[in-house]
Amino acid sequence: MDESRIETFAAFAGRIADAARAVTLPAAESGVSAAEDKNEGGAFDPVTVADREAELAMRALIEANYPDHGVSGEEFEVLRGDARFVWSLDPIDGTRAFICGLPGWTTLVALLDEGRPVLGLVDAPRLDERYVGFGGTARLERGGGATPIAVSDCRALATARLATTDPYLFAGVEAEAFARLRGAARLTRYGFDAYAYARLAAGSIDIVAESGLKPHDWAALVPLIRAAGGVVGNWRGEADFAQGQVLAAATPALFEAAVRTLAL
Repeated sequence: MDESRIETFAAFAGRIADAARAVTLPAAESGVSAAEDKNEGGAFDPVTVADREAELAMRALIEANYPDHGVSGEEFEVLRGDARFVWSLDPIDGTRAFICGLPGWTTLVALLDEGRPVLGLVDAPRLDERYVGFGGTARLERGGGATPIAVSDCRALATARLATTDPYLFAGVEAEAFARLRGAARLTRYGFDAYAYARLAAGSIDIVAESGLKPHDWAALVPLIRAAGGVVGNWRGEADFAQGQVLAAATPALFEAAVRTLAL
């Protein structure tokens, strides 16, 4: 895809994020926190009215501007999934943070070209930060301006800043593997969902390891991290995310050290 076309799509991804912000930001600022449990008695998996209304607004914008593009969102059915271009949408990534009144939740927008994520956007409305990545371009947009971003130069676990959303989401061998990784890292922070990957792309987090992710959780993160110069794959160091494991690191050396430490 040529540069001018992907820039056009990046600008449109920003419009999609704006449409979501128009729904989610007022809801967050009002303190509305009622949530349904999508698992109906299983492990708590919350969804709010704002999740659904935001995704509907995002979908409507795509339908009006690119009616031949596909849409795959978290809350509603896939449309035209066999199209060359498919938009992946997660209106509120970090719904637990959202319903607790915390600012770290994000909106995720990705563009897939023949099934491959080529453009990723992570929007943090409460922080007024937007991270965009495609090809070799990665930037942070805020306050009407844009600043290039890049991953850190961290190459060793002993000096690495590690993040994951919740260590208690791991079980069995995954829990044991993450415990080894946490023990090897300099420090570990929790609770940031997709925002941790955005900060990895911006250089203030060095490594993120998670599991149980679905395509709408990781599709925007992959092109953003790669555009910022980072490495992303699964816990075995492979490019297959089908099992929901995601490992992102600032440098190849750090990524390889993490894979060895996880040793699944």
